[in-house]
Amino acid sequence: MTTRRTTILADADLLERLDREAHRARTTKTAIVIAALEAYLASHETRPELGFVAIGESAHGRLSLDARSIVRREGGRPRRTVP
Repeated sequence: MTTRRTTILADADLLERLDREAHRARTTKTAIVIAALEAYLASHETRPELGFVAIGESAHGRLSLDARSIVRREGGRPRRTVP
């Protein structure tokens, strides 16, 4: 992984708190900022709920019915009986 330098603008109070925390934790300000960014981005990522993108129709009817059943189960939707 390559790293790049960037500049941020923040209130003086926030930067002083960052300095104190880095000193207390015996780490760098960079490490704290990276951890905070990773946590923020991880909590705001949109991930698909299912492990696949879509399901199409199948000429083999049973395959299509099985796929629909998986979608209902994995999607948290209540199960319907298929005629």
